[in-house]
Amino acid sequence: MDSMTIIAVASIVTAGLAITIGCLTPALGMGWAISTTLRSLAQQPDAAGTITRTLFIGLAMVESLAIYCFVISMILIFANPFWNHVLLQAGGK
Repeated sequence: MDSMTIIAVASIVTAGLAITIGCLTPALGMGWAISTTLRSLAQQPDAAGTITRTLFIGLAMVESLAIYCFVISMILIFANPFWNHVLLQAGGK
């Protein structure tokens, strides 16, 4: 296998792992946060506004991790910075 094939395979595998771990972890965290919020709303219904507002801010923060992982995986697949390095090394020899 040449170096371009190795970089392509490594990029695809890394992008797959990034999207898998980067989406699974926030999904588990969001489920836990929603479960805890519903439990606390059942115990203190008077604080529903504050609890809900805090939940939405926390969910937005957690969701940003999945978005960052998605962006990194798209960069690895479509705009890989290692392609130019390999092409320069191949052309320089």
